[in-house]
Amino acid sequence: GCSQTLVAGPPFQTDDPDPVPYKHYEFYTFSSADSTRLETDTLGPATEFNWGAVPNVQLHLIVPAAAAFPSDGPAGFGLGDIETGVKYRFIQETKHRPMVGTFTMLELPAGNSNRGLGVGQLWARIPIWIQKDFDPWTTYGGGGMVINHAPGARDYPFGGWLLQRDVGKKWTLGGEVFYHGPEGLGTPSPRSATMVDLGGYYYFRNPGFQLLFAYGHNIAGQTENYAYLGLYWTWGSKSSSHN
Repeated sequence: GCSQTLVAGPPFQTDDPDPVPYKHYEFYTFSSADSTRLETDTLGPATEFNWGAVPNVQLHLIVPAAAAFPSDGPAGFGLGDIETGVKYRFIQETKHRPMVGTFTMLELPAGNSNRGLGVGQLWARIPIWIQKDFDPWTTYGGGGMVINHAPGARDYPFGGWLLQRDVGKKWTLGGEVFYHGPEGLGTPSPRSATMVDLGGYYYFRNPGFQLLFAYGHNIAGQTENYAYLGLYWTWGSKSSSHN
């Protein structure tokens, strides 16, 4: 198998167009898992770093340890593919208009593809995301294409939509519907999946320090499970909470 585990808008699979504020930083340490009947892929321990480099632009990096547990072969452990990305918000939110942006990601082939820890060459994820806030509610979603020409892989579409709500001062809870097309080739061939994931954030006493969690399961397509657990810190010129 070939690992194409993607980390989107932690702890969810759908992402948002809202970049880290200018001169702010985000750091995550996390583990995630994606499991089908063909293979279970995990990331973790993994680190994610985001930087508000200029207004409306966020630079992104994930360096993960990875593991692959194929149903028909030996498990593999080691460094996974390194994820780099740029989030760019090009339409600002107003009272009546949502914000719109893109979060293009390039996956660098750092993982050993022979052990299922990566796909063996550069691949990309190109989406458009839309978000609107209706305090205490937030909703966002969109979709795009994964471009992957590695052996055994294929291009495929993905998309999702999420609704979340602040619950008191300590919790934000939400749910998403997320779809991806068939991620690869082979026999048996992977199929598309539509999933429902539930999760959220718990805010510690310092609002810049949070616990993130999610779990989901398919409602159509191939049998698939998704899980995420992580810790999040943000800091910068002023305190800024996670969106």
